[in-house]
Amino acid sequence: MIRRLSMALAATSLIALTACGGDDSSSSSAEGAATESDCSTIAEGKLTIGTGSPAFSPWVENDAPESGEGFEAAVGMAIAAELGYEGENVVWVRTTFDEAIAPGEKNFDFNMQQYSITPEREETISFSDPYYSSNQAIVALADSPAEGATTVADLVDVKFGAQAGTTSLTFINEIIKPTNEPFVYDDNAGAKAALEAGQIDAIVVDLPTALYISAVEIEGTSVVGQFPGSAGGLTDDFGAVFTKDSPLVACVNTALAALKESGELAKIEQTWLSDNAGVPVISVD
Repeated sequence: MIRRLSMALAATSLIALTACGGDDSSSSSAEGAATESDCSTIAEGKLTIGTGSPAFSPWVENDAPESGEGFEAAVGMAIAAELGYEGENVVWVRTTFDEAIAPGEKNFDFNMQQYSITPEREETISFSDPYYSSNQAIVALADSPAEGATTVADLVDVKFGAQAGTTSLTFINEIIKPTNEPFVYDDNAGAKAALEAGQIDAIVVDLPTALYISAVEIEGTSVVGQFPGSAGGLTDDFGAVFTKDSPLVACVNTALAALKESGELAKIEQTWLSDNAGVPVISVD
């Protein structure tokens, strides 16, 4: 399969060599081969993308990423198309949240599970450029102590829950600093179940997830508010996860840049992620 990105990069290399007066055809061939190798994948002729087990809306619809429905499923498919992979040549695999960011080799070329780009994680894995940025938000039960909060001071007595290893949990501990130690769950499904059962008052998640939980998944909840993007520097900038120092990062970044330039990424966001304009902002001052 001929990859559009590899061809474009190879052509750029050839133009650069010509401009410098190089006329050695073997040098050009070597440069093209190096470019192809730089965009190589773990399975030749196929692009393998990781997602959650299970994967939830609005990121993946009906736990079926191969459909291309849901924000991350659609972005993954769009990146694949930019790299020249379509149809059966795009393979989806499942991992837990923690498996994908653990050190070592991966069973995917890149993984998309709303991974926030953080310096700590970058010690063991590599990230693409951000494909989406989101504020933190609170989903709470009706009559929860979190209802009506306008500042973090209003939240100190709330019993919070969050998924382990997430920016949301860090946000609770470092920005909200509640008097009750937050409950920690292996995944968002556990946190949502605890909220629905009334075991906790509220959960912290990214804003699109919060809107979906309240509108579709847990009756009787609301999105109490979102936090400003500057709050503690903990805005969720989501990046695709790669094996540490994978050369494929540069290829995916080029694909993302093309999707941003064409407006395709914005269209995907508009299709799958809810408008957050009406959600109140909770002050951290």
